[in-house]
Amino acid sequence: MPLPAYGIVGAQWGDEGKGKIVDFLAENADMVVRYSGGSNAGHTVINQMGEFALHLVPSGIFHKTVDVVIGPGVVVDAPVLLKELEGLHANNVDTSRLLISDHAHVVMPYHLMLDQLEEKERGGSAIGTTGRGIGPAYVDKVARVGIRVGDLLDPSYLSERLENVLRTKNKILEKIYGADPIQFEKLYKEALEWGQALQPYVASVEQRILDALSVKSKIVLEGAQGAMLDLDHGTYPYVTSSSVSIGGACTGLGIPPSQIIGIIGVYKAYSSRVGAGPMATELNDSMGHEIREKAWEYGTTTGRPRRVGWFDGVAAKYSSTINGFTSAVLTRLDVLDGIDPVKICVAYEIDGKRVENFPSQSKHLSSAVPIWEEMSGWSKPTAGATNLADLPNEAKAYVERIQKIIGCPIDIISTGPKRDESIIVRSLVE
Repeated sequence: MPLPAYGIVGAQWGDEGKGKIVDFLAENADMVVRYSGGSNAGHTVINQMGEFALHLVPSGIFHKTVDVVIGPGVVVDAPVLLKELEGLHANNVDTSRLLISDHAHVVMPYHLMLDQLEEKERGGSAIGTTGRGIGPAYVDKVARVGIRVGDLLDPSYLSERLENVLRTKNKILEKIYGADPIQFEKLYKEALEWGQALQPYVASVEQRILDALSVKSKIVLEGAQGAMLDLDHGTYPYVTSSSVSIGGACTGLGIPPSQIIGIIGVYKAYSSRVGAGPMATELNDSMGHEIREKAWEYGTTTGRPRRVGWFDGVAAKYSSTINGFTSAVLTRLDVLDGIDPVKICVAYEIDGKRVENFPSQSKHLSSAVPIWEEMSGWSKPTAGATNLADLPNEAKAYVERIQKIIGCPIDIISTGPKRDESIIVRSLVE
């Protein structure tokens, strides 16, 4: 019998508002678990305690009865995490329920250096990474030379691992990029300090998650970025370095797929993207500027202006299909208030042909011309609405059209950044 685990997946290119939704759903959960990504993810949560930008700590941390877990599939930048914890403590947020997997890999300083140097070397072909070292950390994980959180608690083993890896990394830094080498003693000391500071939170979490499921605890599986940035299924090579679609929850946590009873896709009412890569519906005009400024579309992690565009129904349907969404959340509907008309991309024109399925290669998407469906906008504001009846008919029609495209019900409509600025059509975590 399936157990009560619910996956929350960004359904576009990230920044869909997952943080608010996870925080909201955590009210009815017993555990919230991050399963992929690292500090390149950024969630902004606004609640009665204030406004928080979270990069590593799961959004459920604000609920006093909810355990929060950083799973094995996450890569951990220790200084970023410690600063994040410091900020939470300063606002009287209890972090004692946080667990960090001892199997999670550590983002080391040489990962950050290599990330930035590699991006610079790519020049015009740069991917547009956050420069947080996430990609190189996952490379080392696959190459079996990574440092794991548990290693930080074992001085002799850490010393051995670090000496071996620095031998290679310093050769790359010096001989390929002409950069200064990293000093072993300095990094070793820092790593031991990270381990000491994080030790109260470190645990073997896989069994704890399975034990929680066995007693039917309600678990929310929190994804990072968005499915269109998935390493295998996204717009490769302009993707992140981990599996951010629902499959990543299984591999990154050790949860059998059969135990996930709900897969919830979070969509924005329009599209946005950070970094390079094809985006068929991008608006490089005054309308794009209007949406960006109205929604304050700037990266939580990088501060970079996000690229914005109309809702891409082709990408949205593809994302829903590969993840098997059982329900969806539509965020930032209020951003479209007062815009008339609004548009949805329902197909692409590629090489003179109408294409309704998402292209498998980015080069084809780069040449895609959107085929638009125009819909009437609405002048009555939706901002702050908490009841479906409060939406103007045109906004309802827009939501219904997206629902038809993605092929699953939209059960929550977010109408503002605060937790209570939401329309609940149906409860998602029961």
